[in-house]
Amino acid sequence: QVQLVESGGGLVQAGGSLRLSCAASGSIFSINAMGWYRQAPGKQRELVAGIGSGGSTNYADSVKGRFTISRDNAKNTVYLQMNSLKPEDTAVYYCQVSAQRMGALYGNVYWGQGTQVTVSS
Repeated sequence: QVQLVESGGGLVQAGGSLRLSCAASGSIFSINAMGWYRQAPGKQRELVAGIGSGGSTNYADSVKGRFTISRDNAKNTVYLQMNSLKPEDTAVYYCQVSAQRMGALYGNVYWGQGTQVTVSS
């Protein structure tokens, strides 16, 4: 009953910006870490950015200084602000949430459906 819905992907020129959103809904008791991954064709899925329950963040070296991850706990939503986009940022972006459902004894990891980001040169 927990689902993640992503939005904000699209086509943008190099140097442009996009903001991705991922909203979790359902019978959620609590959310711990949230993050963004991306996967380009023929490549491994990689962690782009993560944010803990206390607000601590970490970024892949390739996006450090350009991307910013944030969260709105009241809305169960995680964001990824992407600035100074480069063609090599082109990929499908997936959000990931570690959450515990109402009545559950333990948490699980949930994935969004993915949103395409394409950066043209």
